[in-house]
Amino acid sequence: MTVNLSSISKQIDTILVLDFGSQYTQLIARRVRESNVYSEILPWDIDEEKIKSMNPKGIILSGGPDSVTNSYTPRIPQIVFELNIPILGICYGMQTLAEQLGGQVISSEQKEFGYSELTVTADCILFSGLGKTLNVWMSHGDQVQDLPDNFELVAETATAPIAVMQHVTKPIYALQFHPEVTHTEDGKTVLDNYIFSVCKANADWKMGNLIEQRIQEIKNQVQDNKVLLGLSGGVDSSVTAALLHEAIGKKLVCVFVDNGLLRKGEAEEVMNTFKENMNLNVIRSDSEEVFLRHLKGVADPEQKRKIIGRTFIDVFDAEATKLKGIHFLAQGTIYPDVIESSGSESKEARVIKSHHNVGGLPEEMKMELVEPLRDLFKDEVRRMGVELGLSSEMLNRHPFPGPGLGVRILGDITKEKTSVLKEADHIFIEELIQADLYKTVSQAFAVYLPIKSVGVVGDERRYAEVIGLRAVETVDFMTARWAHLPYDFLEHVSNRIVNEIEEVSRVVYDISSKPPATIEWE
Repeated sequence: MTVNLSSISKQIDTILVLDFGSQYTQLIARRVRESNVYSEILPWDIDEEKIKSMNPKGIILSGGPDSVTNSYTPRIPQIVFELNIPILGICYGMQTLAEQLGGQVISSEQKEFGYSELTVTADCILFSGLGKTLNVWMSHGDQVQDLPDNFELVAETATAPIAVMQHVTKPIYALQFHPEVTHTEDGKTVLDNYIFSVCKANADWKMGNLIEQRIQEIKNQVQDNKVLLGLSGGVDSSVTAALLHEAIGKKLVCVFVDNGLLRKGEAEEVMNTFKENMNLNVIRSDSEEVFLRHLKGVADPEQKRKIIGRTFIDVFDAEATKLKGIHFLAQGTIYPDVIESSGSESKEARVIKSHHNVGGLPEEMKMELVEPLRDLFKDEVRRMGVELGLSSEMLNRHPFPGPGLGVRILGDITKEKTSVLKEADHIFIEELIQADLYKTVSQAFAVYLPIKSVGVVGDERRYAEVIGLRAVETVDFMTARWAHLPYDFLEHVSNRIVNEIEEVSRVVYDISSKPPATIEWE
């Protein structure tokens, strides 16, 4: 069951988000869903018939990196105006809305990035129940200078005289600020006012109903056949396993692929959790040598991801030939995987990175796909896991990339390098837990750097590897701040790593935020 997103939008009220390339686009959709209303993201240049067929209750135009003052930049499809449904433009969405309806946009002399005080100067349903001033989050270089015909000014900031505008008769609104980010005060209220008071959407995207629906869909698709699931022990595959187990019981066969790229002790943990405690049908495949052989000498991160993805499928196929009645392959693909891998239908989709679930799958794969989480964000997956009875410890574990340590070892991969990184990562995480800091950071891990450095251990010179430590704080993983861990803690972790791992001579701490950096190094 590769979830058909369009069919979902036909069944329940949907707020469509048109993506103009903003780093916050996924966050807009997530915020809508947090209010129990279904939201789907489509690229701005999607076929207009697709937009029409979705019959959305409202359309939100995202921000984006382009400037409407340039030629040939993204524009709102004409169908959006012809549908006569509510429209909300955010940042670039506001600017192109203004430009296309006859207003004027200019490049601002004073660019705004960060907090700004918004003053509401006119009545507007979006600000119902709020005060006349709000602290909002700005991120723009252009701004609307002249309102389009039939629009009125709603709010301003010190540097953006037209920060919010609305049509005088139609439900069309535009914001220069970003209501979807947590930095904007009362941003949720602004969005909820649009969703419920303007669009009149029903809050019918409920987790309990969704689980029942997915279980029935899985039963209808699978029938009496067996499903093979590649179990990694991560949140996505764990929730997929629990959902499938609920739907089809022993017809689910889980293959846990020990690829040698997991964290220290993780293989034993996974087997204990699923085979012993949850009584799932789990087969362990010791495939470390196969993965290392295929990855030998490969340094490019995209190549590594694709090789790991292909090797996973090869292992699944090999295991499936030993079993009877296996017709389906289940994957824990989630919505951000699909979006970031350009799984949408944009003519100008830009790949950020491929994912092992959606990148590198061979066309001749012998099994049909079952992807019951394909339309869910990570927080929704965790909520589903809670409903299915999975432990909080499992669901709230720090994210771990599908390719595992394969993308935390910069450069080529060897067994020696994986051994060093496993030990360093284990020390870091162990100390975070001991210091009661693990839950204060959203993700933490060690990285094996492709350089050597001179060190002195005891009275001896050591020319050895460098380990990077990374820890970030984030609400949504769309943006992240490097975690300001105590210096004495970092010093203690560094000393342990260098003293206990003789292959390491130096430890560094990553102080890059997202953006401009990503959370993972590759």
